[in-house]
Amino acid sequence: MVLHFADYKTILSNQNGMNLYRGCTHGCIYCDSRSVCYQMNHDFEDIEVKRDAPLILESQLRRKRKPCMIGTGAMCDSYISLENELQITRQCLLLIEKYGFGLAIQTKSARILRDIDILKRINAKTKCVVQVTLTTYDEDLCRKIEPNVSSTLERFQVLEAMREAKIPTVVWISPILPFINDTEENLCGLLDYCIKAKVRGILCFGFGVTLREGNREHFYAKLDEQFPSLKQKYIQQFGNAYICNSPNNNQLMDIFQSKCQRQGILYKTNDIFTYLRKFESKERQIPLF
Repeated sequence: MVLHFADYKTILSNQNGMNLYRGCTHGCIYCDSRSVCYQMNHDFEDIEVKRDAPLILESQLRRKRKPCMIGTGAMCDSYISLENELQITRQCLLLIEKYGFGLAIQTKSARILRDIDILKRINAKTKCVVQVTLTTYDEDLCRKIEPNVSSTLERFQVLEAMREAKIPTVVWISPILPFINDTEENLCGLLDYCIKAKVRGILCFGFGVTLREGNREHFYAKLDEQFPSLKQKYIQQFGNAYICNSPNNNQLMDIFQSKCQRQGILYKTNDIFTYLRKFESKERQIPLF
């Protein structure tokens, strides 16, 4: 891994998304962020750090007319291993709290527990939603497809910790890899974790994986290492398709939707994104009269 710094003029996107790093060391074999379309001009495992990110973020937050939800973690996990040393994510969370903004943060890492003190304070003022990605109930399989990230059990423990802290959670069940973890047993194991942790919602865009240039070549190389002969099955089944849905998609979707409905868990994509984007102030309003 090589660390390098780059200059940026902004940290927040037009949609109030925040990515503090470019690249990742989690090693997930399916990662879409490797795709050529994202125009990353360095090796994916070499991390680009946005120089002076907290200073730039503070400037942007101060200029906003009113607070809103800040989203982070979609393109690059905020809790890659370097965060232990650099603490850029923590500095930015402190600013989000200071200026009264809400937070929707996504991760696969139990390192987020380090910052639970700030997350609780944000949630006391506005709304903080912790989003955790779960893909594979089987821990041995998890180590094959997500080798350098917190185990599924550790991520479930993050959800439990957030429940105890009264911080709402959303789980992303994505991706589900055809012929690898696209089983009823796997799905039910993940859903049981979600039910026990009392998650607010579960995002699922279908049971499959997306593959495009850059991402596809890496994924196929890892299939050859971890699942010999499976690459050919993918080529025969999907060709160069972007969306590669499991043959079990309909069956798994029926199970997913029915379990969520019974448990009162949000599962419709629009409903969850509306919830994630809605800023809510919990501070007591002083009456005018």
